[in-house]
Amino acid sequence: MGPPDLKQRFEEIYTAHYPDILAYVRRRTDSHDDAADALAETFTTAWRRVADIPGGSKARLWLYGVARRVLANGRRAESRRSELVERLGAQLALWAEAAGPVGADDLDAVREAFRRLNPDDRETLALVSWEGLSSEEVATVLGCSRGAARLRLHRARKRLANELHVAGLDLARYGSRAVALTKGRT
Repeated sequence: MGPPDLKQRFEEIYTAHYPDILAYVRRRTDSHDDAADALAETFTTAWRRVADIPGGSKARLWLYGVARRVLANGRRAESRRSELVERLGAQLALWAEAAGPVGADDLDAVREAFRRLNPDDRETLALVSWEGLSSEEVATVLGCSRGAARLRLHRARKRLANELHVAGLDLARYGSRAVALTKGRT
């Protein structure tokens, strides 16, 4: 865990300043979970940098500074997540509008066709369609060459198109984008 003197110093700092830092983060967060996360990250940083913590009453001020940065990082991350959710929601609304009315039966049939594919095909299609990865990136994830990844993707798309055809789904109804996805033109 570290030299006994550093461990003892951390324990002394933790014991002396835990209540103050807890109160600081609790006043600045909306939930107990967020406060606990910020507190844990603050003291994790303190443990890693115990040799850098000033002595005496300045240790508490140093911890406040760390907690302040931890909270600011958390707010920035939450803001990015919120912006992403809004952006994805807008994209999904546009896609749904462009696709036209889709019945529950159609969605169930698509899901079932996808489930009938083997796991490798599902993973390959998901990496491209859901995660937005390129063939080169898919190759890295799957641990194969770029050519092999393209071939796997081509075959997976063919098998999906066949499963959709067997299910009686007319992809043309959903526009050229849907047809292109099963034929490898994105």
